[in-house]
Amino acid sequence: MKVKELMTKDVSSVCPEDSVIEAARIMKQRNVGSIPVCSQNKEVQGILTDRDIALRVVAEGKNLNDVKVSEVMSKSLKSASSEMSAQDAANEMSNSQVRRLPVIENNQMVGMLSMGDLATQNIHVDEAGQALSKISQPSKPLS
Repeated sequence: MKVKELMTKDVSSVCPEDSVIEAARIMKQRNVGSIPVCSQNKEVQGILTDRDIALRVVAEGKNLNDVKVSEVMSKSLKSASSEMSAQDAANEMSNSQVRRLPVIENNQMVGMLSMGDLATQNIHVDEAGQALSKISQPSKPLS
């Protein structure tokens, strides 16, 4: 099965110059823990996660009203193509220890593939489970 058959196509995004507050509102409205950061022409530039907001804004005591998405987003981004196999996407998630991949075609975002998308298909339960077990490896707390 290909990524295009499993991915979520209706994906909200934010721009790098948007406020973190606006991004958090969209994340709450859509009930998601991350949101892609795209230029005006939908080129993916990064991803903003609820963890980015918690660690890079709240924990550092920054004023939410002053923080732009570009200041705290994760710029290192793994992605998938719509023609990629679900197995290859699951492997990419596992190797990169991420739970979701933006799906990119011609430098533009066309969807999002999550671990949940893989798990909804019986044929991919094993792949999703294997990927999740590798993603969920415990890390050592910082001293």
